[in-house]
Amino acid sequence: MAIGERVDPLRNFNFIVEIDGITQAGFTDCSGFGANTEITEINEGGLNTASHKLASRTKHNNLTLKWGLTTSSELYDWYRDVVNGRIVRKDGSVILLDGKGNEKARWNFFGGWPVKWDGPDLTAKGNDVAIETLEIAHQGLERA
Repeated sequence: MAIGERVDPLRNFNFIVEIDGITQAGFTDCSGFGANTEITEINEGGLNTASHKLASRTKHNNLTLKWGLTTSSELYDWYRDVVNGRIVRKDGSVILLDGKGNEKARWNFFGGWPVKWDGPDLTAKGNDVAIETLEIAHQGLERA
């Protein structure tokens, strides 16, 4: 990149989600990109005013996916397996695209499994798309 070259921020609405063996499409929202590293403080012996901060374990937020209800039940079936005691961990990616459909950013998650499913809210008074939600716990998320 040349000095002074403008780099515009990426837009957040053009993304796809890939999960091992699941071909669901039409996601409307994906959230939960984040992690928090805990801090352990150790007081220095003999000096009450000095402490050292050390990095401890890192916790990753759960990913939340929302999509328009279709006849596909792949994501619900994955959650139903968990309810029935069969936890199948899957790796996946959330890929941000530019206006031409080219990959511009990617976040990979590892060892994910669904921990919460919400069905759509239905009402005869509206014309909105029926939305399902799936929350996925995972072993880690990294920007590739």
